[in-house]
Amino acid sequence: MSARQVFWLLLAAILLQVPMAVCGAESAAASASEGAKYSLRYKFRPGEVIRTQVWHQVSLETTISGTTQTADTVSGSVKVWRILEVDPEGRVMLEHSVESVDMRQKLSDRQEVTYDSKTDKQPPPGYEAVAKSVGVPLTDFLIDSSGNLLKRIDKRAGAPADAQNSQVAVPLPSKPIVPGESWNVPQDVTITLEDGDTKVIKTRQHYTLDSVSNGVATISVTTQVLTPVNNPKIQSQLVQRMTQGTIRFDIEAGRVLSQKLELDERVLGFQGPESSLHYLGRFTEEYLPGEPKTASKTKARK
Repeated sequence: MSARQVFWLLLAAILLQVPMAVCGAESAAASASEGAKYSLRYKFRPGEVIRTQVWHQVSLETTISGTTQTADTVSGSVKVWRILEVDPEGRVMLEHSVESVDMRQKLSDRQEVTYDSKTDKQPPPGYEAVAKSVGVPLTDFLIDSSGNLLKRIDKRAGAPADAQNSQVAVPLPSKPIVPGESWNVPQDVTITLEDGDTKVIKTRQHYTLDSVSNGVATISVTTQVLTPVNNPKIQSQLVQRMTQGTIRFDIEAGRVLSQKLELDERVLGFQGPESSLHYLGRFTEEYLPGEPKTASKTKARK
């Protein structure tokens, strides 16, 4: 994986809301005989505006033929969901946009490149598409009350080919559950082989309701690879998927309060016997109460 690939993965996650798992949550544990059951459901109102602060941080170190290169990327954004419609079954049509971005990239032996849409009048070369995507509607999503994606309408060109099947919201269990119960989200990952052919690796996101305190559910999530993988070249393409972390969900309000996902993966021999790859990543998202603010960059374009 190159530094350029890391950068564009983060950019897609910010602008196109492409997280790490596809929709299709399924229950994985039998009902417990004791304890209170909790129904985890999204609850939005037409006209409501949901804002969250998102940060993606990646540090990638690769060593090939005795030469080590590093790439450090930090991408921040304020994500905005405008709730357009909510039907009697709880299905939600929402409009996704990005209020502001703050992006930094530092490669070995190169000057750091930065772009902050709130303060920079002009983006640096290569960030023009980012600047044009700030403060404008990007995508409409139709989700059900469990977070499953039912429909996606991209309003700007450049969406990834697999975006139509991407998970938008944290998937919730289809039935009420007790702490300790789990549910799974299957994910097929397509890997490119050396000869140009592709291989599908089956993985899943494994969620567990750890606890409920003061109306807030704490959910743990970890990535599980189901297809046996012994090839370092394939492993190097899977590393950015191997996250684990914690989600906090407000049961009464019906929304995610925060997410924190991390990964720390090493792959040896992906480009020869002496090669190595070390991938450190962190994703955080925090709910921002209050009224939305218009990015200064958007005002400047009027």
